[in-house]
Amino acid sequence: MTERVRHALSFLFVPGDRPARFSRATASGADVVVLDLEDGVGPDAKETARRLVADHLGQGLLAAVRVNPPGTQGHEADARMCAAYGAVVMVPKAVAGPALAALAQFGVIALVETAQGVLEAPTIARTPGVLRLALGHLDLAAELGVDNDHRPAIDPSRTALVLASAAAGLSGPVDGVTTAIRDRAVLTDDLAHARGLGMTGKLCIHPDQVEPSRTALRPSPEQVAWGRRVLDASRDGAVAVLDDRMVDRPVVERARRIVRSATDTTPTSKGQS
Repeated sequence: MTERVRHALSFLFVPGDRPARFSRATASGADVVVLDLEDGVGPDAKETARRLVADHLGQGLLAAVRVNPPGTQGHEADARMCAAYGAVVMVPKAVAGPALAALAQFGVIALVETAQGVLEAPTIARTPGVLRLALGHLDLAAELGVDNDHRPAIDPSRTALVLASAAAGLSGPVDGVTTAIRDRAVLTDDLAHARGLGMTGKLCIHPDQVEPSRTALRPSPEQVAWGRRVLDASRDGAVAVLDDRMVDRPVVERARRIVRSATDTTPTSKGQS
């Protein structure tokens, strides 16, 4: 599961108190299903959701779990349940420190959604057990007092996570949700924008967002073909010329990442999570 998280393109949230949706989420083709015990569950349903998620994990089915934030009611019980089943934990309101480190035994997706978290992103990314950074831009925008769709206000945080991930040797971060569930054009535009900044994954809130996200974030056939031509041209490691352009080490590294990404993001079989 940890390797799946490292290279996943799509992360689909499912409320933990809606077990009827678990199988649909698993069948959606999402790289990672995230069973949600936090925002997707009302205060009175938290214990029920925890029990239902535990039942799901106990059947041997793979999923990540978004727990309640450290220091809030239910967090300790959520953490114990995840530890019991070895589930990857998505930590909301992630900041650097002992609370994050304590959750990392089985792998952590650090959901950065506060100003403090953005400023501490390099430390968070280097915390042992952190597999991926993700951006929770809705909560971040609320804290900043800006519109969550106002890219000039949010993009510096996206870039901060991209830089922190690269410096720590992690895969590119996961971009936040697109709230326009039925508007394919908005989703497509959001994905193109995030990918252009270096984000390599997407948080999804509906199964219909999964395949468009995977398609948009996956290297195109043309990019993969170019990458393979570059690697062939520079097979001995020397500087080469391809299509009248110099091919040196940075170009080769970019080609290698593209080809590797195409291999890592082979669509998963339906029914796997």
